[in-house]
Amino acid sequence: MEQQYDVVIAGAGPVGLTLAIDLGRRGVKCLIVERESTTGPWPKMDRSNARTMEIYRRMGLADRIRALGYPADAAMNVFIVTRLCDPPLAVLHYPSVAECRDAGASHRGIGEPLEPYQLVSQNKLEPLLKEVAEETPNVTVRYACALDGFTQDCDGVAVTLAPANGAKEYARAAYLVGCDGGSSLVRKALGIKLEGVGGIRQMRQICFRSDDLYDKIPMGKGRHYYVADAAGSVFIAQGDRKEFTLNADLPEDADFEQEIRDRAGFPFEFELLNVGTWRLHLLVAERYGEGRVFLAGDAAHLVIPTGGLGMNSGIGDAIDLSWKLAGAVQGWGGPELLESYEQERRPVGLRNRDASGWAAEGMGFWRRAVRPEIRDDTPEGEAVRAEVTALALQHHRRVHDMIGVEFGYSYAGSPLIAEEAGNVAEWQTTIYEPHTRPGIRIPHIWLKDGRAMQDVLSQDFTLVDLTNGADTAAIEAAFAVIGAPLEVVRLDEPHVREVYECSLLLLRPDLHIAWRGDAPPDDAAALATRVTGHGSRAIAVAA
Repeated sequence: MEQQYDVVIAGAGPVGLTLAIDLGRRGVKCLIVERESTTGPWPKMDRSNARTMEIYRRMGLADRIRALGYPADAAMNVFIVTRLCDPPLAVLHYPSVAECRDAGASHRGIGEPLEPYQLVSQNKLEPLLKEVAEETPNVTVRYACALDGFTQDCDGVAVTLAPANGAKEYARAAYLVGCDGGSSLVRKALGIKLEGVGGIRQMRQICFRSDDLYDKIPMGKGRHYYVADAAGSVFIAQGDRKEFTLNADLPEDADFEQEIRDRAGFPFEFELLNVGTWRLHLLVAERYGEGRVFLAGDAAHLVIPTGGLGMNSGIGDAIDLSWKLAGAVQGWGGPELLESYEQERRPVGLRNRDASGWAAEGMGFWRRAVRPEIRDDTPEGEAVRAEVTALALQHHRRVHDMIGVEFGYSYAGSPLIAEEAGNVAEWQTTIYEPHTRPGIRIPHIWLKDGRAMQDVLSQDFTLVDLTNGADTAAIEAAFAVIGAPLEVVRLDEPHVREVYECSLLLLRPDLHIAWRGDAPPDDAAALATRVTGHGSRAIAVAA
């Protein structure tokens, strides 16, 4: 018997699970399938950036995620080293999560994130998301069940499922989303190519556990210890500071325990847990889908981990696509709604790919200066160390300073955004300049009563009235005609109005600004039509 769903999701990594949770909460019946029998056992990613943590706050998950990761007061410094036992070549100081939170709490403007970043391993994050997805109404989660194939027509998608211990099954859905990773079956079945540079370098991820390593490192506590060697090595301390990874370009037959000892340079007890292989890519899919089938996460883009733009880009995909799928399924979304997914997210994918490469090049400056004599107690060794130190201090911050990428992206130019003269989707990698021009995510600001602006907004469209008295009846009526959910939030906030430089803001469910003004638009119907994907007629904005 053919099972019926609104959406089928292939792949239960963080991106697929986040998408499923948000869809289920929006009343969309979805099935998420994963070929593996359970969540992955190894760390993989280790950083949920500030924008991702804002998204998880909105989903009610931020505090639960933080409980699984680095403690708020843990040191976040980054070290460039010859070995863990030697004096560091360079130390880059970064604030702890607690320090970031204190800075944000005291800031009355709009420059700080609402939520700081969080270091949390994927093998800690995934089980939580799995648990939440399994508890979410409208969501069916199936592990040990692979997507085996699909066909689509004008009415939906027929999928074939291959459970690990059973006969093939069949399901039908209005839409299919491939969150099935870099080797995506969905992408390959659609014949979509990846653009960019692939297979840049092959690395080993060596996972090990040690109860005493973290406290024995003489140079001090931090999160990343980059080893100046030919293998591109880096030690990463995971959330409990008992599990570690060493990523390095090593042969398959290397003595991995000895490789760990050699880079530490002092004795300590540890247990080798796993050795995996991964490759560096800078690739983006030429299209983000076809017809009723879409790509998200690593299925759509593969980047070097520098800058932390892999999973975090995928969470951005999920939160953009979810509300649009809901609009299509529930009938209020027009034809441009789902078309806008690629128009909005692929430019972000391209920019993030390039930013990841730029960040990697920052590390490359000093790694290319490494010579075999770097550990030698000789004038030649001292000269190499001095050069590496100078280059690391000058360039390595590229790897970790990505706030402009995290918050500065805009969907200006999307058919769903009410354009303003001179509004273009510009961004800088390391600098975030907050504003409220349509297309940007609404900047965080504290209200008079101590609440955050983001915390008072609806999960659907929100019209924010900062005068607490604007006539919004026409906009409300226009949304009602379409059937799109809209909530009006009225606030008497002169300070916010001054900082935001407008009186009215129309926000999408993903908290990107669709329109702003100091008075309601002359054509409220055109505004509602545009932002829900029914057409992009020009909107006359009242002065």
